[in-house]
Amino acid sequence: MLRIVADGSADMPEGWEEKFGINILPLNIQLGEETFLQGRDITSSNFYDLVLAKKLPPKTSLPSPSQVIEFYKSIVKKGDQILSIHVGSKLSGTYNVVQKAAGELVGEIEVFPLDSGAGSAAIGFMCREARILDHLGWPASSIVSHLSSLREKLTVIFTVENLEFVRLSGRINSLQSGLASLLKINPIIVLKDGLLNMAQKVRTRQHAIDTIIENVRSRVGDNKIHLAIVHAACPETAKSLVEKVRKLIPTADEIVVTELSIPVAAHLGPGTIGIVAYPVIEGVL
Repeated sequence: MLRIVADGSADMPEGWEEKFGINILPLNIQLGEETFLQGRDITSSNFYDLVLAKKLPPKTSLPSPSQVIEFYKSIVKKGDQILSIHVGSKLSGTYNVVQKAAGELVGEIEVFPLDSGAGSAAIGFMCREARILDHLGWPASSIVSHLSSLREKLTVIFTVENLEFVRLSGRINSLQSGLASLLKINPIIVLKDGLLNMAQKVRTRQHAIDTIIENVRSRVGDNKIHLAIVHAACPETAKSLVEKVRKLIPTADEIVVTELSIPVAAHLGPGTIGIVAYPVIEGVL
């Protein structure tokens, strides 16, 4: 059997883990000297309260190769393979740790590590696509090749509201958050070549959301797309964005909504909202 693994930076609608057999490798969240394990010590419901109570910037820390190996061994049975899909290697060191763990398991468990080149709902979509292709009889190596080509077709674009989280994370290039915050600028951030870059600066939240939609429209053209709206603690804004997308991007074959996972929200902060999309590939799904 093919076991599908994603790290804790993956975002997906409720129920996908069970429906598509996705195993989540939890990540560590640090607040000061304390370390919390995602899903056990800290959850989406208490994350922001903890950050406010401790008045400390949240950080993520990498799992050790031994933690990854222990996790893999806990989910497999004899003869199983693992497809392990992770946050982009230019954004995090998680993929490198997974590669090392996979190397130590050669001859014991066959692991196919995959660098998603992104994170969030992009990983969720890849996991779902992998499971569907698995059910269609595709071998793991072919699924990896397909997902690698899909990686080049991703559109990831969002805006953040809490610029202090972004400044502290250091994850986004070319963002002078102190000046941007002073001027009440809403940055438009896009994924390009595996890195997050500030593409535009706009003055209002609404203008930022409209800009995101227009950017997605220009990127996807007339192609049918899978589309996810991702957000950090702003469900009403996400709901409003769904209605706009339905009207302005009629080629969206589906629209799913998911809250950003704690490891992603830790770097981007509450109020972050955006879109992840990739083209529907006819004849595959």
